[in-house]
Parts: sequence; C-alpha cells; structure tokens
Amino acid sequence: MKIHYIQHVPFETPANILNWAVEKGYSLSGTHLYKGDSLPDVNTFDFLVVMGGPMGVYDENKYTWLKEEKKFIEKAIKEDKKVLGICLGAQLIADVLGAKVYKNKYKEIGWFPVYLTQEAKISKHFSNFPSEFIAFHWHGDTFDIPAGAVHTVRSEACENQAFEYNQGKVVALQFHLETNLKSAKDLIENSQEELKETGKYIQKPEVMLSKNDYFNFINTFLFKLLDSIEKI
Repeated sequence: MKIHYIQHVPFETPANILNWAVEKGYSLSGTHLYKGDSLPDVNTFDFLVVMGGPMGVYDENKYTWLKEEKKFIEKAIKEDKKVLGICLGAQLIADVLGAKVYKNKYKEIGWFPVYLTQEAKISKHFSNFPSEFIAFHWHGDTFDIPAGAVHTVRSEACENQAFEYNQGKVVALQFHLETNLKSAKDLIENSQEELKETGKYIQKPEVMLSKNDYFNFINTFLFKLLDSIEKI
C-alpha cells in the first residue's frame, strides 16, 4: 500500500503513523505545504493522511494553499481512496463534505477521555474499541457531522470528536492518537501563546508530558485503527 501524508506545519508530523507504515513495509511520501510543496496526483497513492495545524479551514486568505488542498481531499474521497484526517485534517474533511466548521465552546488541550456514541456500534473501525478511552487533544474548532457520515466518538468538551464516511474508507478524528512524547514536546514548544490561556479543558505542559503510560495507550489504539482502515 502506498501512503501519502499532508503536513501543514513543521511541528505536527505523522509521528507514530510513520512507525506503523514502516512496520508494515508500506511506501510513504509526504507533502509539506508550509515548504511550498506541490500536491501529487491522487492516483499515486492508496491511503491519504491529513495532519493537524494551528490554522483553520476558513483561513484561506492567509494560507492560500488551503483552497487547493480542499479540492485535493475532495478528489481523493471521490476516487474512493482511504483517507484519515486528524484535527485540522478532520475539519478539512468535514468542510469538503459540506459540514460546518466553527469555534468550539471550549478549547481542549491535553489528555481527556473520549466516549463511543451509539452509532459507533455499527462503525467499521470503532465497534471493537472500548466504550471509553484516553486521547490527546489540541483544538479550539469543531465540526458538524456531514450528511451520510457515522458519528462515532464524543467527549465532554466536544460532542463531535470523530466520524467515518464512505463505508469506513474515510475517517476523521478531532483528537490525536498518533502523538508520541517528542511530537507532544514539539507541539508545546510551538504553541506557547495558547498555553497562556486557562480553561476547564486546558492542561499544563508538565501534566501532559508526565503521562508516559498514556502515550503507550494511544499508540496501541492508533495501530488498532490503522489496521482496521488497512482492511477496508
């Protein structure tokens, strides 16, 4: 399988997704939009991974490549590719599928549990997940669930945490399962302004980095999800 990822900023990498791809022996390529890279032909890959970033889907005037990226994601979905969107990537998927993306009531930064919805019982990927599991979060926006999608995961701070579309070939996660200790440190280092804010769902950096077991937990869940997407 050929995997292609889109990266929006230097400090939000595919992290443990890369480890999964290497373990599987899959070919891997990437577009780094912040470097001005061009997007490839959608026929050159089987699985598209769209990473996060501090920008919003509505920031097209500041990040002019967003318009082209949206068309690219839309084409990949129409071409029946496997697509995984994480955080901003999930919001971009929601946007191209016609759903609204907007500011969430709360910013959610740190380790917080997520919960499966009733609809997750028919999910291609989450039906075998525990009803509650820990995830890493770093977002201020959220999305509505697109028409025809299955709403799979929620949290206390954010009702719409995940959905799948096109019989499970398209998966959108507002939360992060790919994060490892290094990528968490990079995110913290490059997001100091956000961490000056306070809120019910904003953790201190030392708390986030102290949860060694949590990094192992989410890596297990990431591999479980990717193995499931692989089989679709």
